[in-house]
Amino acid sequence: MASGLFSTKGRYALRAMGDLATHDGWVSLGDVSERQGISRKYLEQVIALMHRAGYVESLRGKGGGYRLTRKPEEYTLGEILRAAEGSLAPVACLDCTQGEICPRMDGCATVSIWRDLGKLTASYLDSKTLADILVDSDFTGERGE
Repeated sequence: MASGLFSTKGRYALRAMGDLATHDGWVSLGDVSERQGISRKYLEQVIALMHRAGYVESLRGKGGGYRLTRKPEEYTLGEILRAAEGSLAPVACLDCTQGEICPRMDGCATVSIWRDLGKLTASYLDSKTLADILVDSDFTGERGE
């Protein structure tokens, strides 16, 4: 059973992007992994999603790594989470990314509640930027306990 709206992938994407935002120049995944306490292998998967979305760029070789393609205030948390999660739908029946519609949708007594929650969640996350988490949570890029 899932424990919340967002998977580890989404939460780690925000942490990794926040870490990159607090460091100038090219940042190695090894350094992000160490600071954030995220396994290197899993971090590679998360960063690949950010790279595919065009949110980070990479440079191979010595002195290379990853960096943001835009300023932190130009990324919404919603877009980062969508790139990592695929959807911000609070329940599977509203996640249309798989092309399936729940057969109970028309007669479901709870669908309007979930739909409204999804709209509120998306609106909130789209109103917050990566810069906001750096300020709001005193994000230092160091691993928290």
